[in-house]
Amino acid sequence: MITLQSSDPLVIAGRTFTSRLFVGTGRFTSPAVMGEALEASGAEMVTVAIRLTGVDGSGPDAGILAALDTPRYHLLPNTAGATSVRQAVFMAELAREALGTNWVKLEVIGDERTLWPDVAGTVEATRILVDEGFVVLPYTTTDLVTALRLEDAGAATVMPLGSMIGSGQGVVDWDGVRRIVERVQVPVVVDAGIGSPSDAAQAMEAGADACLINTAISRANDPPRMAAAMRHAVMAGRLGYLAGRMPRSDQAIPSSPPVGVVA
Repeated sequence: MITLQSSDPLVIAGRTFTSRLFVGTGRFTSPAVMGEALEASGAEMVTVAIRLTGVDGSGPDAGILAALDTPRYHLLPNTAGATSVRQAVFMAELAREALGTNWVKLEVIGDERTLWPDVAGTVEATRILVDEGFVVLPYTTTDLVTALRLEDAGAATVMPLGSMIGSGQGVVDWDGVRRIVERVQVPVVVDAGIGSPSDAAQAMEAGADACLINTAISRANDPPRMAAAMRHAVMAGRLGYLAGRMPRSDQAIPSSPPVGVVA
């Protein structure tokens, strides 16, 4: 039986992951539901928003950290809400001090209405944090030049958005994701906008190495069941990409040869 778990590992900054689905922890109805969804997802990498957890576990969402089996999951604090390079760097430094990890999902938001990344600020913050010894996974757009500059700045991954954060619009710029995959050497993780399992499969079929999904799971009617669906969709999309899809044709091509057809 062909599987991905052991034969196709994902390596980021020297660390190996068997799951290509990363899951966020925001907007679940309860820590218990979040825990069930994480279990169903099979995820090994879990993101936590620094400003919500209060970093030390004393914030309004302190139950998130308490509910996480931290030896089991690789915590990825994120700088959600940062609107400047200075804010993002400071939040990353706080997280490293409190959570004991030098990994960070970097977000520098340029427009608060669309939560669109400030790409110039993201590149600058990446350089600063890499120089400080961080493993930086930056959230960005599908712009190829920005992706190349992030890689040059030392980013451990490039994380192009599928569409606006929380929008559920899916992968709007599939070709943009594919172009990034073809040009950068670091893993590509599609982050934001995925709303359904078919969106996740489409992202993986573009060649993405992983998907980071939060709202599509946490706001589903049945988060654990949706988490399981996303788990299988990511694996199916990856298998499809590795298999190589059939070429497209403008004409019908019979699947059986016409030779021998009864007249």
